[in-house]
Amino acid sequence: MRLTYTVVLLREQDGRYSALIPALSGCATWGDDVPHALRMAEEAAALYVESLAAHGQPIPADPDSFTVEVGDATAATVHHITIGLEEAAPVA
Repeated sequence: MRLTYTVVLLREQDGRYSALIPALSGCATWGDDVPHALRMAEEAAALYVESLAAHGQPIPADPDSFTVEVGDATAATVHHITIGLEEAAPVA
């Protein structure tokens, strides 16, 4: 099963990028640049979803809309990532 999630990248004051995945509550990471932040987001999302599946929890679908607090970020961009899930699990 392949899942696509929205990722919001926030360029921080120090030049790094925070990566937030709104569909996965509390799932966030960072990277030194955009490609690194997106790779880290893919890894974080995959681990998050695998943990949910392992514990019999529903897998969240990507929302149609969301709100993100950007704080002191100097820029924000929206991207999409696709992850694979080995076990079939219900998507909520």
